[in-house]
Amino acid sequence: MNETLYFLTQHGTIVLFVAVFAEQIGLPVPALLFLIAAGALVGADQMALSVVVGSAVLAALLGDQLWYELGRRRGRQVLNWLCRISLEPTSCIRRTEDFFTRYGARSLVVAKFVPGLSTIAPPLAGIVGLRVPQYFFYNGLGTVLWVSSGIGIGYAFSDQLEQAASVVAHLGPTMALILLGGVAGYIVYKALHRHRVRRLVPKLSAQQVTEKIAAGEDPVFIDLRPQGARREVPGIPGSLSLSVEEVIAGHRDIPRDRDVILYCACPQDAASMQAAWTLREKGLARVWPLAGGIEAWHAITSKTESRVGDSEVDTVAA
Repeated sequence: MNETLYFLTQHGTIVLFVAVFAEQIGLPVPALLFLIAAGALVGADQMALSVVVGSAVLAALLGDQLWYELGRRRGRQVLNWLCRISLEPTSCIRRTEDFFTRYGARSLVVAKFVPGLSTIAPPLAGIVGLRVPQYFFYNGLGTVLWVSSGIGIGYAFSDQLEQAASVVAHLGPTMALILLGGVAGYIVYKALHRHRVRRLVPKLSAQQVTEKIAAGEDPVFIDLRPQGARREVPGIPGSLSLSVEEVIAGHRDIPRDRDVILYCACPQDAASMQAAWTLREKGLARVWPLAGGIEAWHAITSKTESRVGDSEVDTVAA
């Protein structure tokens, strides 16, 4: 906090603008700390309230607008990219998209206050085709509330923040090392866990699954995709539509005598891999992630249908 106060004092609204914009485009910058620090400086008459609010709101809206336009133009490709860089790829899309689907445009009002939803909500609004005036209204309202709350906290506790800053100045290096070590440890742990899951959980290809069906087997299919994704791209006929959390919570109801095929539409089959890993740890040995997810399934079935169509044409010609 002391460093934040110092930077804001020296460079004013430019630092605040950059910090807020950086967080809104997905960079790991704690913009809320800058807002609180700016509020403290406003309380100490070192920054103008109107300039601080205007700078922060403009930065947030510009960052959100970038994602909104990308969502309109690139669709789910944007969400997949966001999921790829997330530390929690199994839930970063499903939870936030289900939240957005449930509350619609109103979710933009609270998006800034919900970790994970803040960055994903604007492209989701663009993907679902939310009209520009409606997007501007709800997102603008949420942005103003978020900026005002951060600055308001700093303003209300400006005296206490100055005292806290002097304490942080003495403990700064130690606190920074602890924080850095904790973040680095968490990232390393998540990376090692992903590697272990990918190494130990076998997948089934779409070809292998179709061969099982052709041989008379009756596997259970579970669609782990969000509602919006299922509406845009049809799933495998007869699939159960469940979230990862619902699958794990209801693992006792999953049959042990049939193959269970989990599929999603996320990078590296992250959701189905994580769900399969957890279910196998609970004793379900016949749980398989579908390699390539729903895209691989449609690719193999379209080829099969094409071959069948060609055979019928040849038969008629003969």
